[in-house]
Amino acid sequence: MNTQTRVVIATVLSLLVFIGYDYFFMPKTTQQADGNRTMQVQSTQASAKNAENSVAPAATTQSASPKPAARNTGADTALEGVIATIETSNATIEFDALGRISQVYLKDIQYRTEEGEELKLFNNPRIPKPLEIRFSDPALNELAFKTPYRVSTSRLEVSGDKAETITFTQDLNGFTVEKKITIHPDHHYDVDIKMSEPKPYFVSPGYRPDLRIDNYTVHGVMVEEADGTLTIIDDGDAKGTEAFRKARIAVAFDRYYATALYDFDNGMEVVVNKDAEENPILFVKEEGAERTLHGYIGPKEYKILQAIHPELTKIIEFGWFTFIAAPMFKVLMWLHSFIPNWGWAIVVLTLLIRVILYPLTYKGMVSMHRLKQLQPKIKEIQAKYKGDPQKLNAHMMELYKKHKANPLGGCLPMILQIPVFFAIYRVLLNAIELKGAPWILWINDLSVMDPYYVLPVLMGGSMWLHQRVTPSNFTDPMQEKIFKWLPVVFTFFFVTFPAGLVLYWLTNNIFSVAQQLMINRMLEKQPKAE
Repeated sequence: MNTQTRVVIATVLSLLVFIGYDYFFMPKTTQQADGNRTMQVQSTQASAKNAENSVAPAATTQSASPKPAARNTGADTALEGVIATIETSNATIEFDALGRISQVYLKDIQYRTEEGEELKLFNNPRIPKPLEIRFSDPALNELAFKTPYRVSTSRLEVSGDKAETITFTQDLNGFTVEKKITIHPDHHYDVDIKMSEPKPYFVSPGYRPDLRIDNYTVHGVMVEEADGTLTIIDDGDAKGTEAFRKARIAVAFDRYYATALYDFDNGMEVVVNKDAEENPILFVKEEGAERTLHGYIGPKEYKILQAIHPELTKIIEFGWFTFIAAPMFKVLMWLHSFIPNWGWAIVVLTLLIRVILYPLTYKGMVSMHRLKQLQPKIKEIQAKYKGDPQKLNAHMMELYKKHKANPLGGCLPMILQIPVFFAIYRVLLNAIELKGAPWILWINDLSVMDPYYVLPVLMGGSMWLHQRVTPSNFTDPMQEKIFKWLPVVFTFFFVTFPAGLVLYWLTNNIFSVAQQLMINRMLEKQPKAE
């Protein structure tokens, strides 16, 4: 097996491992009974209590972990009822008797369920909810979770560009807690927390929106530290209590939606705990009598977050290749400003990528063409010096040098394009803008799989065609047979992928075939190696 074949195989295997890992091993939806959910929360609270003294002194100043909330009483069930509803043009926000955001319904059509119902962001009643307060004092904490808040109004309309304010007040045997919440039309809010005297407490942005978990994307929390460092803790990877000083953003997220608290001026003391399944839970630690925080609950849509504060766009995170994916996503959005159809915008983006990478692709194709011409001479040298590896390598290098052929020339462009593929892979998986976005004919939603499997089959066919028109240098018939099965393997993986991603790969293959045919004609006019 020559060097080029090894590199090609390594490249293809890396793609298969990457796609296969996402397909088989990313967490899937697990619907738990209410009893199990209750046990999970109790375990979460117990682990938080046990971790109280484990926080590094360098990270916090005599800080404690959030105390467990009282659960499983009749009073608690009553306190979870809705006491206030806020209507905006694109969302319904409900508050329970503990002054927490208990539910958010998204009204926009693109976010609706398959049955056409308004999407609700929280489905588990036993998770920490946005604006939930837990006190370090166990007795005070227990009392707080048994005492309902008074609310200034039970219903509020937020229309146009004007924000509206609602106030929740709680009396804990002479100790008063007040939450004044100002709701803006675009899902973000400001909360002023006032207490009659200073008490250490924790306020939560809430557990991440617990919608359907897919095979493709990470879910968990992200904290932006004072120096701009982003720390991401995926579900299942929380190791214990962690603390962050002067954090700017604390967000819990899934593929498309997020709930966050942020303070870009003063920073926040953020504590990350874990539940029974080692999923991270966020809290913001406070000790003073007054505190103002800012929050957001809703879709991770770039334009919404950009309008609230440009720094909030960091909530849209694309993984390891964010440095490539983020600008690529901005280019896709720029194209969409001229091309109102997201599907055609993806097609044009693919064409732009092919044009940018053309110099690399051309060099790779030229190198592969030269190596194909040299195959007879390579076989002669291999047969002649079969028992002498040193002379074999020397004569092979001499042959490559004489004909200006690089055995890795056809592989390096492929390797350099892997980050681009992974980046566009993450962009098209994470971009909520594609949710509910149609392309043509039967493709009514680019964020879900093709219901008739037409795009994956066409993608596999285009991949096979690309193999047919691309010069190959395989000397082992078995290797050649394996590669001929790759279109079938990739078709299998891409069957359940979002239509937008399959469209990109199909378009890329079509452009690759056209480019290969054009370059083949150019190279056929060149003299053969002597």
